[in-house]
Formats: sequence, C-alpha cells, structure tokens
Amino acid sequence: MKLNWGTAIVLAFIGFISFILYFVIKMNTNKQYEHDLVTEDYYKQELAFQKEIDAEKNAKTLNANITIKKINEGLLVTFPEDKEYTKISGTIALYRPSNKKLDFEIPIALNGYQTVIPAKHLIEGRWKITIDWKYNDTSYMFKKSFTY
Repeated sequence: MKLNWGTAIVLAFIGFISFILYFVIKMNTNKQYEHDLVTEDYYKQELAFQKEIDAEKNAKTLNANITIKKINEGLLVTFPEDKEYTKISGTIALYRPSNKKLDFEIPIALNGYQTVIPAKHLIEGRWKITIDWKYNDTSYMFKKSFTY
C-alpha cells in the first residue's frame, strides 16, 4: 500500500493530537502535578485587597515599624514603642510557600512591646509573615519574607 501526501498529513495530525492529549490527560490525573492556590478563598481575599493597601500605607507613616528577629526561643516580634501596647490587637499569620500544612495564624499577645512565636511552630526555611494589627481603630499591616 502506497501513502499519498494527503494521507501522510492526516496521520501526522492524528499523531500530534494524540501526543498532546496524552500529556493533557497525564497532567490532569497524576497527583504529582497537582498544585493548590495560595489560599482557598482567593477571590474573597482579592475583594478585600483595598483594605490591605490602606493598612500598608498607614504602616509606612509610622515613625518606627515592626521588627522581627530570630532568637533561641523562636521569632521575636517587636512593635513600635511610641504606641501604647495595651491598645494593640490583631493577628500574626505565617505562611510557608513550600508546604501549606505548616501555615498558621495566632492572635497578638504582647508582653510589653514584644511577642515571641515559639520555635516549635517554625522549621528552617523560607517564611512569609503578615501582621495585621489595629491601634485606636486604625489598621496597619506588616509583610515580610524571611529565612528562619
């Protein structure tokens, strides 16, 4: 049987389409290639993004911002000393880009102007910290990436 040009082109297209479909099916069914969104309620958070922008803008107007430092006990978070620490409230969220199971959020519980995130919650590697805090009904937000 002799193949003409038309038959060869059709067979080439069928081969190419089969090749592409094989990889599409493999990528959709193999758990190794499964990736999650950064957060489960991504679209809900996107709608509240303007509040984040305003809170970060407020944080830039501070005389001194929050500082973080690695110590033996864990991660030391120090708030600005020009604010009365008893009026500071909010949450500290730690996000691990490589493993969402390590993400956690804790309420701000100050001892003076400082709080310590225990080392048992942190493993070595890259982290992102987001501190969403309020002082006298003004929202502030501190974001930073660091290596523990």
